[in-house]
Amino acid sequence: MCHVLVIEDEALVAMMIEDSLVEHGATSVDVAASEAEAVEAAKVHRPDFITSDVRLLEGTGPEAVAAIVRLYGDIPVLFITASPNECTHCVPEAVMPKPANPREIGLRFRALQS
Repeated sequence: MCHVLVIEDEALVAMMIEDSLVEHGATSVDVAASEAEAVEAAKVHRPDFITSDVRLLEGTGPEAVAAIVRLYGDIPVLFITASPNECTHCVPEAVMPKPANPREIGLRFRALQS
């Protein structure tokens, strides 16, 4: 089983990411549109994998991820963002620019899980 947390404030983008992850093996997905929602969702159901935008309407993806990692330790993360240069502390192979290709999201999801 692989539970994924999608941190994305654009509903259509979040749906596309969710569909791609399920198609590539995610067994359950929670979607959070803000930093606070992401942390709360993670407290309710520990994610095995996270995808996150960098800029959110409320808060930032990297701050949400940092808070979740403080709760649970390392969790694989894929940042999908229109602002890759703002993801300065992110592992380069874990940053994907928007617009993202659904197939590529699935391939990165699988690669980062191994």
